[in-house]
Parts: sequence; structure tokens; C-alpha cells
Amino acid sequence: MPAAADRHRAFLILASAVLFPTIFVAFTVVEKPGMGIAHLYLFPITMIGIPSSRPGIPPAAAGAVATALYGLGIELNPHFGLSLLLTPSTGIRLVTYLTMGTLVGWFAHSNRELADQLRSAEEHDFLTGLLNTRAFDTALSARVELRKPFGLILADVDNLKEINDREGHAVGNDLLRRIAAVLARKLPPGDQLARIGGDEFAIVTSIPGTDAVRALCSRLTTALAEEGFSMSFGWAVCPRDGESSLLLYRAADERLFAQKLIRSRLSAAKVVDLPSRAERLRLRARG
Repeated sequence: MPAAADRHRAFLILASAVLFPTIFVAFTVVEKPGMGIAHLYLFPITMIGIPSSRPGIPPAAAGAVATALYGLGIELNPHFGLSLLLTPSTGIRLVTYLTMGTLVGWFAHSNRELADQLRSAEEHDFLTGLLNTRAFDTALSARVELRKPFGLILADVDNLKEINDREGHAVGNDLLRRIAAVLARKLPPGDQLARIGGDEFAIVTSIPGTDAVRALCSRLTTALAEEGFSMSFGWAVCPRDGESSLLLYRAADERLFAQKLIRSRLSAAKVVDLPSRAERLRLRARG
């Protein structure tokens, strides 16, 4: 989409560059009183205003250029005299060209800003500001198509449901935002981070190799633990675990599920073991 927009802007600028001298020649050679060829300058002025990234300045400059060409055309056209330059018509044209260019440029710039905001809202998660599922899937597919090694990491917040039930969703949402900030801060430059579910995050990392991706997961686990957060991670490496988005997701999800299963069993073992320890302490105290 951005590439197409760039092509459209380039076409409009090129077309205006062709129209200015074309209209000038037509005005100089063909124009007669009452014909109105000078009105055609509004087309290239508008074409300059639509793709302009700085509202007001280039379109206004285009209006000034059109006025100057109009004045030069009057001087060169045998059907007119220099006295026509001193009439209110010249001033009216100058104001018209400048105003039209400025207004078109301002509206076009405002429309692009609105479109950018809508595109950003479409591609980003409203809660964390990270990429959303749709944008991340697109980024992952693009990375696969490059056919270069990379890693996919899936992460799941531990016990978020219990936190929401116990302390409320506002606390849970704040937790997600803080976790997202930690992950974004600790990831290497260029890596892409997304929130792809209620408590699920995904990362595309340029770090190649199984050991390196696994080490990144360990570093993220440590960084989160230092902030009091707990997450489970699963990973996959392209092309080792697959050469498609589906295969990579499947491999990473299987490792994520295995890690969560191990953690849940360890937590259950600790819960079961605690009464037995307490009982042994009581027995020791009685002895």
C-alpha cells in the first residue's frame, strides 16, 4: 500500500511538471482575450498540493509559479499588452492560485494524517500499542518469504486469569502493559513484538540458530522475573522447525504448552509438599 501511494504521488508531481510548461506554451501561442487558458494552471497546482508532505508551502509556491508564468505569458503573447499585468485580474489570479494550492495541500495533508492514524489503529493492539494478530501474521509471512533464518517466540502470561479474578481486569490490563514494556525494552533492535491474544505475545527475532533463540527466551524470563512477572515461552526456528508460518506456529506452540505443563506440575508438587513439610516441623517440635 505505501509503495502504491508513493507511485501515485510521483505520477502527480511528474504530471504537474509536464502541465506547467504545456499550459504556458499554449497560453503564449494560442490564448486570446476571453479564451481562459490560464485557468488550466489550477490543475498542476492541485497536483502539487495532493502529494505534498508539507501543507501550504509547496502548493503556495506552485501558485506563485503559475502567477509568474501567467505574467510572462502575457508579455510574450502578441494578443496582450503589458498593461494587462496592472489590472485587478492579475491580483485576483495570484490570490486564487495561492489560496487554491494552500487549501488543497492542507486538506490532502490532513487526509493523509487521518489515514495514517486509522492504519495504525488497524495494525496495533489498543491496550499495549504493540502489533496485533493481523499485523503480526503479515510480518511473519513476509519474513518467511525472505527465506532467511529467524526465530519465532510465543509467550503466555502465567496465572493471568487468577489475577483478573482476584484483583480485577484493570489490574490485569496494567500487568499486560507493563509486561509489554519489559519485552519491548529487552528485545534486540529490529525484532517485532505483538500481542496476539488475551495473555499471549509473539516475537519474530532476527537472531539465528536454536541456541541463540533459546538463550533469548532465558534472558526474557530473567528480565520479567526481576520485575515480578512470570511468563512461559515456546520457540521455533526457521527453517529447522518449518518453512511456513503454520509449521513454525505449531512447533512454538507445542514447546510453549510443554513448558506450561512442566510449570503447572512443579507448582502442584510444591503445593502438595508444603503440608508434609509443615507436618515434619511439628513432629520435630514435639520431639
